[in-house]
Amino acid sequence: MITAHHLDMESLEAGLPGVLESPRDEGELQAIVIRPKTDARERLNAVMLSPECGVHGDNWGSNPWSKNEDGSANTETQASIINSRLLDLISGNNDAWELAGDNLIVDFDLSVDHVGPGTRLHIGDALLEVTGQEHLGCSKFLSRYGTDAINFVNSEDGRRHNLRGVYARIIQGATVKIGDKVRKV
Repeated sequence: MITAHHLDMESLEAGLPGVLESPRDEGELQAIVIRPKTDARERLNAVMLSPECGVHGDNWGSNPWSKNEDGSANTETQASIINSRLLDLISGNNDAWELAGDNLIVDFDLSVDHVGPGTRLHIGDALLEVTGQEHLGCSKFLSRYGTDAINFVNSEDGRRHNLRGVYARIIQGATVKIGDKVRKV
């Protein structure tokens, strides 16, 4: 079973400058994770993204946690994106990245002032749009990374820098793969 170490707040705050050095012009897709069913994680080298199905193989469409009034999956949460440097800091190693449950793990600045709601991102040939759906640490994040980690990502600074990541809808589908470039449009 994969586990992450639990850092204290002092260590997390000391590591924040490294996270904030993430590229702003051109980043990189460093990992892809799907959740085929609740609490299951699978890392992939490539995945298809589409406006109809979201991240193919992920349970977003079949078992959505966020639904529209008609019961369909909320397109505001089709894909979740998180910063790889933040995951390195809170998890202690690349092997524990998937515990966060985010689909696209990028080395790219996800702060609100850089990629606020409505910002469009190219990841490889796919086009995504950051939504206004707030992404906060939940009870699963707490159990996997610890109390100080959830307080860190949900703090005022954590929210300003979108440390817990962002949600996006898929505008133009394509297959994305590890190593693809991430750029603002």
